[in-house]
Amino acid sequence: MTDDLTSPVTQTQPERRRFVSAMAAALAGGSSFFGPWATNRVWAQSAAPKPLVIGLTMDASGQYAASGGEERLGAMMAIKEFNEKGGVLGRPIEAIHMDTETTPATGSRVAERMISRNEAAFLIGAVHSGVANAISQVAQKHGCIFLNTNSSSPTESGKDCHRTKFVWDGNGTNFALATVRNTLKTAGRDWVLMTNDYVWGHNTSKATRTILEANGGKVIDELLVPQNTRDFSAYLLKLQQLKPQAVATAIGGDDIKALRQQVVQLGLHKRAAWINNQQDWPDVYGLGPEQIFGVFGTTWYYRLDLPGVKEFVAAYQKTYPGMAIAVPGNVYHNGYMATRELLRCVQEAGTTNNLAVIKKLEGRKMSARDRLQHHDAWIDPVTHHCEQTVYMASYNDTPAEKTDIYKILTQTEPKDVVDPDAPKSCKLESYEATPSYER
Repeated sequence: MTDDLTSPVTQTQPERRRFVSAMAAALAGGSSFFGPWATNRVWAQSAAPKPLVIGLTMDASGQYAASGGEERLGAMMAIKEFNEKGGVLGRPIEAIHMDTETTPATGSRVAERMISRNEAAFLIGAVHSGVANAISQVAQKHGCIFLNTNSSSPTESGKDCHRTKFVWDGNGTNFALATVRNTLKTAGRDWVLMTNDYVWGHNTSKATRTILEANGGKVIDELLVPQNTRDFSAYLLKLQQLKPQAVATAIGGDDIKALRQQVVQLGLHKRAAWINNQQDWPDVYGLGPEQIFGVFGTTWYYRLDLPGVKEFVAAYQKTYPGMAIAVPGNVYHNGYMATRELLRCVQEAGTTNNLAVIKKLEGRKMSARDRLQHHDAWIDPVTHHCEQTVYMASYNDTPAEKTDIYKILTQTEPKDVVDPDAPKSCKLESYEATPSYER
């Protein structure tokens, strides 16, 4: 990551630079979304209102670069909509972005710079749970509200919760509760868990094991896969030997693409039931039909037959024409919804004071219609987790269009998949112990 904080958008890879440049061009003519506060000191000496700075703490390189790009676009569309209506509290909104590189240490540095040097009032974004946890520790130290948009380790709203952190995605426990029992009945009791060897994978597999064993299933082995693995031959040979009835994976990003291609090459997708606890849209988009095997967990799909979905898709396509991913996915939806709700809370609070905005977010109820889901959602005031509809999907063999790759199998109400252990392990800091600020 470069130290050049005068650059509007900090990136490390040429492809990402071109990607962001294309997005900037698509948004040309609107309010500025980019550029650190340090480059805009003119605001302080002018009659114009000081911009409200939001830090986008999203991966642009590493394992989750594709998902990071999608959630960034979602946040930017929400900001664009507010700016077109005059911003928030009469102030334009300015977003800055620096690449967190799918690395916790980089995430910490980025968060510190955005808060201390760029005067960011809020931080938004994360896919990697280790990165999210690192950002949240810095945010809590400063009292800065952090919206963890897409990382889904159960610990993010459990033992690693914070007063300033709000978790917007479904977590590993939510998805396990929605999938395990049914798969156990249809596939059999002998399971292998295959997981990325970091906090999300560990805790998702732990949740899956607990629910599986409580319902009479058995984990015959757990395979820990290092991040950024591209050769899965040793793990797939082990699977051939174990002959499980079901394989539950917690592997994401570029890793899952490589895994899926190699599983199909060996024909292992036909020998067991496969469950991907949670599937980011960019991780399967563009794969061939055979490689989209098994069952997936998700929180949203662009072809849900619900009011407002078509309009949301149209807004995405108008804002970002010519994108390689032609329709919005679940990580985009989370980025957009989280950002929009935060800005609504600021507006309702009538202030950017962090404690006032936190109190607006805690316990917040959001209608199904407003969120484009089947059931109402809410933010748990004890854990700061967004409880929402969980969907299970499989490959759609009768697509309505080329991009229609999922078939929604089930939709589960939030109350039926709430993590029962999160309130026991989450100990939010008191309001008094949380630094207060207004920017």
